[in-house]
Amino acid sequence: MTNKLFLSTTVAGLVFASSALAQTTATAWTDLNLRAGPSTTYDIISVIPASQTVVVDGCLDASNWCQVTHGEFNGWASGDYLTATVDAPISAVRERLAVKTITYEQDPDAAVGGAVTGAVAGGIIGGPVGAIIGAAIGMGAGAAITPTETVTTYVRGNPVDPVYLDGEVVVGAGLPESVMLNEVPDSEYYYAYVNGVPVLVERENRRVVYIVR
Repeated sequence: MTNKLFLSTTVAGLVFASSALAQTTATAWTDLNLRAGPSTTYDIISVIPASQTVVVDGCLDASNWCQVTHGEFNGWASGDYLTATVDAPISAVRERLAVKTITYEQDPDAAVGGAVTGAVAGGIIGGPVGAIIGAAIGMGAGAAITPTETVTTYVRGNPVDPVYLDGEVVVGAGLPESVMLNEVPDSEYYYAYVNGVPVLVERENRRVVYIVR
């Protein structure tokens, strides 16, 4: 059964730098999933590398998801992980910036097994300090690791029931207690399958330290 919970994040929100005559651009402060639709239930079609710039085509009015173009790919990215030069959260600056508000009509074939439905359980838990708009890319992301091939092979070869959370999966994000963690044998790490991807987790603080792609 698919569960929908909350994923904690370490960022303050999406901000943009733009003008009426220029394209709206933003930068991913960490490796960021580019999805087929504006939700973590949609397939990942590409990954925006940390520090890479995207063109923002528009954002939803009701949620912080934006349609962006990165190279040859056009898809949807969580605005919580995009930053620019305006030193204020999106809620404070959006009205005076040339960011187009767009709508989205759901394609039932684009989501992973259809949209995740049902009541949301739990709530957002606190993330580490360091999510400051305008800070250096990667600040507050948490410490990433480079696991051995044995670890990643085990995680890929032993899938577990997926859990879908409100919030994108990035290194440094915290998983709520309601997410079951599974031990990787002969390793200090645990793992889970979250929002369509397997992740390695530090057991003590429940922080994502690596995304197995």
